[in-house]
Amino acid sequence: MSYTINKRVDGEFDDVVAETIDALEDAGFGVLCDIDVQATFEKKLGEDFRQYRILGACNPGLAHQGLEEDLELGTLLPCNVVVYEGDDGAVVVSAVEPGNLLDVTGNPALESIGDDARERFEQALEQL
Repeated sequence: MSYTINKRVDGEFDDVVAETIDALEDAGFGVLCDIDVQATFEKKLGEDFRQYRILGACNPGLAHQGLEEDLELGTLLPCNVVVYEGDDGAVVVSAVEPGNLLDVTGNPALESIGDDARERFEQALEQL
């Protein structure tokens, strides 16, 4: 069982990050945080790492529905989307598979929210 939805994208890394943020916004997500893993590892560890960004994506409507159903759901939010430089130099965009993420709650009432979020992530990836 895969826990991500992936797409390889042609283009310069920073351009793909910007395009990914735009595509997520078009799909109804806001990006609440943007973590530059490469810069963090360099600063905190003195280690080199490939270009790697973690985008914390949240659809307010879906988050509200989920939190109304299960207040502990906030521990799984926001949903992460990563943009990274693959081993072959290609850029990969990878989103968490929301249904699998929500399965850990054991709450079937969250299934439709996961389905909606997955469709929106797929829409965003298709746009790239």
